Amino acid sequence: MTATRGNSSSNQAPESGPGLVMIIGGAEDKLDSKTILSRFVRLAGGPNGHVVIISTASSLGDEATDLYREVFLGLGVERVSGLRPLTRQEANDPRGAAELDDATGIYLTGGNQLRLSSIVGGTALGAAIIRAHERGAVVAGTSAGASAVSSHMMAFGASGPTPKHRMAQVGAGLGLLRNVVVDQHFEQRTRLGRLLAVVAQSPSLIGLGLDEDTAAIIAPDETFEVIGRGAVTVVDGSHVVTDAFQTNGHKPMMVSGAVLHSLPSGYGFDLRARALIPRAEEPKGRRRTESPLARLRRLSRETAIEGADSFDLERRRRREEREASE
Repeated sequence: MTATRGNSSSNQAPESGPGLVMIIGGAEDKLDSKTILSRFVRLAGGPNGHVVIISTASSLGDEATDLYREVFLGLGVERVSGLRPLTRQEANDPRGAAELDDATGIYLTGGNQLRLSSIVGGTALGAAIIRAHERGAVVAGTSAGASAVSSHMMAFGASGPTPKHRMAQVGAGLGLLRNVVVDQHFEQRTRLGRLLAVVAQSPSLIGLGLDEDTAAIIAPDETFEVIGRGAVTVVDGSHVVTDAFQTNGHKPMMVSGAVLHSLPSGYGFDLRARALIPRAEEPKGRRRTESPLARLRRLSRETAIEGADSFDLERRRRREEREASE
């Protein structure tokens, strides 16, 4: 097992109950605004935190660890460690598990989720991840790491918009999230079909499909917030009707009654209630005082624009609201 340690520190992760879980759809921005990774760093304690990168899923070797170490150090984390067990024997090494004793943030890289779950699941390191989360550490997984954090893991499957029998294989994940199944690179790799198929066959599970550079931040009360560039697709099979148990081979599966929610940044969802959490409305600035003639001219322009490009009108309104609030 490859293990790299950061600078020693006595800072402890918060011990106020379970921490947050961040599931990321992969290809998160590492060069520009770093919206998702910056949020992870803040949740992990910022400069005073201790972030442990687990790169078992990646085929890039220690380069994956080095990449995220560089990003997290650049975002102000003073202590960053890395672990990369390649066998279950290495994952049972108590020295690796001990590295998580004071971790405030754990980051599971992308790669192959089946490699991660089959090496780490049910080992000393897997138990240490759960203990760290239960005492308050934030656990984030990107791509394969996102799929692996739940009890039911999307192990692998085919792409396509239509649900089909035998389209996806489900395995046991690391167990931080329950009653959900997570898929990633969702819109970019057309994975709606396989998520629908899994939920149709197991309607007690809620499907979460994460677009790239998009994350759901899940709280202990099982509500989550969406951040990032894309959307999170929620598949609720509470009232689903399907012929999944009758379908043969790889034929299309009949799925009716599934409820889909597409949630961009700023929206939230209650997994227990299976209900949308509306986006908080931002206060709008007051429009500047205008004369009747100026108002008539403005409305004339806006009505002319509206039919041709409603987005241009909305952009103008937002610009005026910002100017009015400055």
